[in-house]
Formats: sequence, C-alpha cells, structure tokens
Amino acid sequence: MSTEETSRFVRLRVEILLEVHDEDAVTQAALRRLADDAEVPDAERAHTEGAVTEDTAEALAYLVDPFDLVGEVPGVELQQASWSSERVDHDPDSPEWDFDEDDVDEDDEADGEESRIG
Repeated sequence: MSTEETSRFVRLRVEILLEVHDEDAVTQAALRRLADDAEVPDAERAHTEGAVTEDTAEALAYLVDPFDLVGEVPGVELQQASWSSERVDHDPDSPEWDFDEDDVDEDDEADGEESRIG
C-alpha cells in the first residue's frame, strides 16, 4: 500500500514572504498579544518580551499562529506545527525567489528561530 492509502496525516508546507512597513506596529501587536496571554509563565514572558522587542522577525513569529490557518477547517485536527522567521534580502526579479518546491532544501528549513506547537 502507498503512503496515501495508509496515512491520515498530511504535511502542508507554506512559505510566506512579508514586507514590513511599520516595525513598531508589529512589535506593539506582539507585545499586546503577549500581555493578553494569561497562560505564558512569567519567566517565558520576560524572555519573549525581549525577543519581540529586539527583532521584528521574532515579533512576527509570535503573531503568526499555524492553528489560525487550519483551526476552522472541517474534518482536520492540527497535530504538530513548526514555523520560523528570519530577516532576508529580497530581490523580486531574482530567480532564487521563485517559490518552487524543487528549490526547498531540508537544511534551509532548519535555519532561523523556530517555534512549535504539539
């Protein structure tokens, strides 16, 4: 039997490139979300506040939640998610910026800070 016939699990890969026009707005949004999250322990809260204040990419990683992408999709349950953020140089005319699955390298996915659910 093939994997498609035997597994109920699906890996969905999403790559998003964002252009940040207002770093302060992103940082403030991340700090508000953190302040509203009563489940974050104090030690983790202090560390996260520092990270999102110092790095807009970290603030975005805190604001973007994969559960929000699939939370209301009928018939599925999020089992595990990981995502990362990093600052990158972007040249929209460069062929290296074509989102082509063949260009994805497993080592590239490990770069940057990573967040996980599950």
